[in-house]
Amino acid sequence: MLFLTKSGPVVQRGLRTAIRGNIGSRPVSAVERACPTQVFARHRTYATSTATTADPVAHTESRKATDNVSSKKKTLVLLGTGWGSTTILKSLDVQSYNVVVVSPRNYFLFTPLLPSCTVGTTESRSIMEPIRHIMGRRSKDIRFYEAQCTDIDMSKKELVLEQTSENSASSQRTRINYDYLVVGVGGTYNTFGTPGVEKYACFLKEMGDASKIRRRLKDAIERASFANISEAERDQILHMVVVGGGPTGVEFAGELHDLIAEDLRRWVPELASKIRITLVESLPNVLPSFDKKLVDYTERMFQKTGIKLLTGTTVKKVTEKTLTIHNTVTGSETEIPYGTIVWAAGIRARQFAHTLRAKVPDVQTSGRGLIIDDYLRVQGTEDIWALGDCTVSKDAPLAQVASQQGKWLSKAFNRMAKDSEKGGINGSSLIVTKTKPFVYSSNGSLAYIGGEKAIAELPFFNKSIVAGGPFTSVFWKAYCLWELSSVRSSLSVATDWAKRAMFGRTISVD
Repeated sequence: MLFLTKSGPVVQRGLRTAIRGNIGSRPVSAVERACPTQVFARHRTYATSTATTADPVAHTESRKATDNVSSKKKTLVLLGTGWGSTTILKSLDVQSYNVVVVSPRNYFLFTPLLPSCTVGTTESRSIMEPIRHIMGRRSKDIRFYEAQCTDIDMSKKELVLEQTSENSASSQRTRINYDYLVVGVGGTYNTFGTPGVEKYACFLKEMGDASKIRRRLKDAIERASFANISEAERDQILHMVVVGGGPTGVEFAGELHDLIAEDLRRWVPELASKIRITLVESLPNVLPSFDKKLVDYTERMFQKTGIKLLTGTTVKKVTEKTLTIHNTVTGSETEIPYGTIVWAAGIRARQFAHTLRAKVPDVQTSGRGLIIDDYLRVQGTEDIWALGDCTVSKDAPLAQVASQQGKWLSKAFNRMAKDSEKGGINGSSLIVTKTKPFVYSSNGSLAYIGGEKAIAELPFFNKSIVAGGPFTSVFWKAYCLWELSSVRSSLSVATDWAKRAMFGRTISVD
């Protein structure tokens, strides 16, 4: 789903090309020559990896600050490269802080177009913006480390980072220090404890998930084309089930329908007519956050295009070839065969959020994520803020919320730096005393529903304007191109759409 902002796109045009940050102009030690990726920035020190048999976690080693790591500036560590962290990088006064970005993902992912990558409408690299490009646009002194943050020592203000490599079975750990920490690690899929989902279902949260779905669809078509299988088995293979009637599930179902109607009917007409799409939603209707008129319009379009809706239905169990569904109205249970199942039924906070919660269990009592206050501070901690899907607040876990939180927090940090220079109170209390609390303002939303149709809900004074149809689809595409984080990405996506219109999609994968 695509969200609009008051002043334009969620991710503005400023996030474009960049240059890589360097390490500095100091002499390089033998340890750093041997392990160049293990040099980490910290306030007044560097953190380096040292081999030790007693402790697998590397220890910090004090070093003189170089030109691009000032000992007079506070070190601000951003965890994650999602909507919130990216917005902070765009708006933050990076000259006032030693900025360090830590994430296992070295790119920003434009999630509204992720469903289209599953069927070849858009190519994956078109919606992946390298984080070093975004950082370099602001300053060459910003550091980035592709690693997973696994632990935190709040008393010492230290983070434990773990770096893994595909070429090595082992992982390396190191520590870095922070003065201020922003947790934007995002969320991951939520199975709600349903048996079999982890093992058999595909998810739709990261680019790897989209590639996996694309491969499953290709395999299903090729397997079903064999003549020596029974019709019952062919029907099972060609049954695509989507669990979750939110924007992600609805958009994926729409993209899948387009693949069948526009491409598979030309490639494999004998199979295209047998492919079935079923969308399962536990609530009484799909898209519960949208206006009722748009919900009704979407359900009518799905019925017209042959997408079967099972609302008021939950999934109780998933096996290799079947899933058991429960009708919440009648109480009946049914077992239905499937070939591919895509789980888009919810999200939960990532592991580091729960690791941080465990440090202050008396205050962080929610199992859904980090409880934050109106100033985005993690309750029970000092100099730690959180935003986005890993948090628990009165606002919904939406990309628009995370983006607005990032913009608000970057302005708060900018003001804190200026007030500190004037001799004011030195610390995060400046944000509370000098800044108004964060208030989320919904600025509209868009969703693609397939068949070159989309729906839109836009605020207009105290009312909302709702629209759906082909013209709204054009509007949706225009905003996609505008919101993409660089000219390169916009041109890549536009080219992908042009190629699809002229030559059709391809779901070929390695």
